Amino acid sequence: MQRDTLFQQREGSSPFRFDHQVATVFSDMIRRSVPGYPLTLEMIAVIAGHFARDGSVMYDLGCSLGESAQALCTGAVGRKCRVIAVDNSREMIARCRQRLAAATGSVPVQLVCADITDLRVDNASVVALNFTLQFIPRPQRLALLKAIHRGMNYGAALLISEKITFEDEATAATLATLHAGFKLRQGYSELEISRKREALEEVLMPDTMEQHRMRLRQAGFTQVIPWFQCLNFVSLLAIR
Repeated sequence: MQRDTLFQQREGSSPFRFDHQVATVFSDMIRRSVPGYPLTLEMIAVIAGHFARDGSVMYDLGCSLGESAQALCTGAVGRKCRVIAVDNSREMIARCRQRLAAATGSVPVQLVCADITDLRVDNASVVALNFTLQFIPRPQRLALLKAIHRGMNYGAALLISEKITFEDEATAATLATLHAGFKLRQGYSELEISRKREALEEVLMPDTMEQHRMRLRQAGFTQVIPWFQCLNFVSLLAIR
């Protein structure tokens, strides 16, 4: 795993992109930036083990390097199903293909380089949107969730992990400070944290927990269950 030093070197305010440089260090970047990320992957495997069905498809939408796809495979061992992992970054898909080639398992994974808003989901028992929805333009988020819902089998599970924001300014400020403190303890400098925050400012657009709940209900999901929160990061389970 290559250590993330990108924002030691980058200057200026160019927007964050999932390019070759990011793909090279992404595993280290997300672990040192998102508190609780390893547990999120572990629980994706647990939840997949409960909801995966023989003959169905599991989806990892916005798969980056395929860690969620691998968690789905781990959870569904012994099931006669497959995973479709989708990302619109060719660099991420290329690195993901290399990682998956070294992995062993009985659940096949198909990689697709595409915009997930154009993808047709079909016969899905589990869908993972792991820190993905926050990068989709807000006007497109409900339509994406409705399309996912239409392609899911009855009783299927949608897993969403996201950075969230808060209507209460004091809460938002406190958790943002604690999140910065987490990243400092992971070895990032204040300059790196500041540069990355500026790069993500118009790219990562978080919602409140209530906005997520309402949107999922509008999309047709019958149950919306928050199962994890660490600072300003949450994971939700939505059941069709």
